Amino acid sequence: MATVMQKIKDIEDEMAKTQKNKATAHHLGLLKAKLAKLRRELLTPTTKGGGGAGEGFDVTKSGDARVGLVGFPSVGKSTLLNKLTGTFSEVASYEFTTLTCIPGVITYRGAKIQLLDLPGIIEGAKDGKGRGRQVISTARTCNCILIVLDAIKPITHKRLIEKELEGFGIRLNKEPPNLTFRRKEKGGINFTSTATNTHLDLDTVKAICSEYRIHNADITLRYDATADDLIDVIEGSRIYTPCIYVVNKIDQITLEELEILDKLPHYCPVSAHLEWNLDGLLDKVWEYLCLTRIYTKPKGMNPDYEDPVILSSKKKTVEDFCDRIHQDMLKQFKYALVWGSSAKHKPQRVGKEHELEDEDVVQIIKKV
Repeated sequence: MATVMQKIKDIEDEMAKTQKNKATAHHLGLLKAKLAKLRRELLTPTTKGGGGAGEGFDVTKSGDARVGLVGFPSVGKSTLLNKLTGTFSEVASYEFTTLTCIPGVITYRGAKIQLLDLPGIIEGAKDGKGRGRQVISTARTCNCILIVLDAIKPITHKRLIEKELEGFGIRLNKEPPNLTFRRKEKGGINFTSTATNTHLDLDTVKAICSEYRIHNADITLRYDATADDLIDVIEGSRIYTPCIYVVNKIDQITLEELEILDKLPHYCPVSAHLEWNLDGLLDKVWEYLCLTRIYTKPKGMNPDYEDPVILSSKKKTVEDFCDRIHQDMLKQFKYALVWGSSAKHKPQRVGKEHELEDEDVVQIIKKV
């Protein structure tokens, strides 16, 4: 493990010394590919005595979505969990009070959201320091990450935590790269692009592919991609997660400082201790989770507005709705009646491919 750590440090040092220009792009691309491979080796040691892969805390996933609280020690993660969910997580003025993962559940707009209070991470967590590997492995399973920052500590902590999470293959507030990578049996590296490229050329692409021992592939770019984007697609184990920066303890700073913080993107100011703006934080979490509430309507009865079926914004067809209720429901499915913004008229008779919108009412008609 120490040799892998040393190799990572050597490559990072070399990258820091190398100037960024067209002449060095090929060399930097190669270094980035080597670094990504070593990081993966660090997470999943191949030797028998490696201590296992980056195992997360053993917390059963419950509810409709999972939100993780990540941050340095003593920034107020446990206080935030206590105030939001009513779950007790030990709070004290010293660092590392929380030593394991404490789960809590919030019911918000009919959805059950599981909130995880993860132990504080330290710089170097991605390399296995502290319980960093366990913390970040659990963060990978979350639908949304809340990075909790202390308003009275340097804002550079934000960049440090982002670096730790990105080193573990978590991409915050990013979309998957819009490029196609397809391996083939023969024909060499075929590189095409529909946009102007300033970062990648054929030599850099070939160097990155050869580092992964890929000698035959079709690569198509649809935007100005970087070497990091290509490595992410080749690695294939990247998680794209929405993230909110929760700046806590705003009761201890001035109004002028708060206005400066207000310019940060994806940011939400709170004071967990005094319960300031916790509703605003929940609204923002709901917005970033992109959940869709669907109400059921049994035949001849009023819709059940108390207990909606929660779907993600990417999977919200009638078929997904049926799967969420019961796996055998599709076998008996005849058609569905839909009331709401996705219906052209009320009710609209639809098949299982129909896409539903938030707060639609659905009645399933079964085969006789």
